[in-house]
Amino acid sequence: MSEKELMHHIRCGVGDIGRYVILPGDPGRVEKIAAHLDGARHVNTYREYTTWTGTLEGEPVTVMSTGMGGPSTAIGIEELKKCGADTLIRVGTCGGIDPSIVPGTLIIPTGAIRKEGTTREYVPIEYPAVPNFDVVLALRQAAANLGLPSVVGVSESKDSYYGQHSPDSMPVGDMLLAKWKAWQMAGAVASEMECAALFVVAGVRRMRAGAVLHLCRNIEREKSEGIFETDWETENAIRAAVEAIRILIHQDRAAAGK
Repeated sequence: MSEKELMHHIRCGVGDIGRYVILPGDPGRVEKIAAHLDGARHVNTYREYTTWTGTLEGEPVTVMSTGMGGPSTAIGIEELKKCGADTLIRVGTCGGIDPSIVPGTLIIPTGAIRKEGTTREYVPIEYPAVPNFDVVLALRQAAANLGLPSVVGVSESKDSYYGQHSPDSMPVGDMLLAKWKAWQMAGAVASEMECAALFVVAGVRRMRAGAVLHLCRNIEREKSEGIFETDWETENAIRAAVEAIRILIHQDRAAAGK
């Protein structure tokens, strides 16, 4: 394959990428996820995009990091589409908004609050950021199959990590705190940085997408319960994503009469 045939940012081309793709944010997590596949090989590393491809149930499956935030996620999705991908599952981490959710719980978003800028260059703000229903169901089934605690609900996608964690230091702190209170009152469950871009861009490009998030820390729970708890191990979210891909492969084969 010549250099001209490679995507500009992910440095991959047709034949390098499977139809099914697992998307962590952290490049350091890619090889850990790829270890769950058969015969996984390193395809390329360029910028924030580290890519490995292997097989699952005999089907090519890719793992590619997106980096942090909406812009790099959107670029990665656009280029994955051109390489033949059509089904995406984000594996990520998140913080809690709902104080009842214990760290270590898996969050499966049913929608994302578009408190970011990337998706505004795709669709008007009135358009919702929602995952593919079949992918959400596969993730729910995967968590149940593995006996892993999970919660479904709306997540917040933001652009500024420190806008959430240090709002009082921001000139627009009052606005940030008011919106956070609104998300809580409306029943949002978690906060992260990529799902809105994933859901909107995938939808616009006619791809299936969903996400499973590992809740690492819940500051709202700490405030209400007075208990400091953290859980940084993402293996359960990885297992759920891989199992969901397995479920989707079998469903797709059945639908195709294979």
